[in-house]
Amino acid sequence: MSKVSNLHKESMIMLKETSRTFFIPISFLEPTLKKTVASAYLCMRAIDEIEDHPELDDKAKQHLLLTISKMLKTTFDPNEYKTLLEPYEHLLPPVSLRLDDWISLCPTEIVDKVKASTAEMADGMAKWVEKGWNIQSREELDDYTYYVAGLVGTMLSDLWKWHDNTETDPELAISFGRGLQAVNMLRNYDEDLERGVSFVPKGWNREDMYNYANENLAQAQLYVKSIKNKRILMFCKVPLALAHSTLKALKSGKEKMSRQEVEGIVEQLKQEENINE
Repeated sequence: MSKVSNLHKESMIMLKETSRTFFIPISFLEPTLKKTVASAYLCMRAIDEIEDHPELDDKAKQHLLLTISKMLKTTFDPNEYKTLLEPYEHLLPPVSLRLDDWISLCPTEIVDKVKASTAEMADGMAKWVEKGWNIQSREELDDYTYYVAGLVGTMLSDLWKWHDNTETDPELAISFGRGLQAVNMLRNYDEDLERGVSFVPKGWNREDMYNYANENLAQAQLYVKSIKNKRILMFCKVPLALAHSTLKALKSGKEKMSRQEVEGIVEQLKQEENINE
């Protein structure tokens, strides 16, 4: 097996380990796009794990995120990256340690866009680390969710455009990412409070967050309407359907959906769209 195909196989294993939300729908994409989306998502996941890390102090997080952002804006040097991460190697997960692998997996025609989006995300995350994730208003929540999730939406739109000229609305792409993120925030609502973190604006309660999630998911439904490529459409519809069902489960007091429920939703969408993996 060649180094590239081996790396592609490893990226899919890593994707499965780090995000079920994206691993399930990615299987519906055609091979080149599948590899590219996996590579781009893992680049963003690599820095997300730094921002989220429970054992890294805020100063270290800021230093890492800002330095990685600078590196992504120029010629990314794997050795320089390894040196940067060395003091934190024992703490960071493999997805973060292997950022250079995920970049190398991305096709050369689109890699600069992926690096630019990931750099923007790292800058935004560093800003919110400095603020101590102290979200005071709807505007600030929008700003935070833009950096941690809206950018995933716009990056995916860049990939659709590159792949077969699929055009999507950039604002709706941001809502697509935001809606999924808001559902995650609701799912982790109590857990975050227990560790002394809250992404909820001052004066908001859980109900306000449900409204925020539903608003963005409604925009996300408009986002997918413009997509004609059946495989890309399926990729987008799966996490949206799971997000809606997760909200229903949370409302009824369940922590999450069962594996059986998830499989049932995916199967139903496959039949509706008449598509196989």
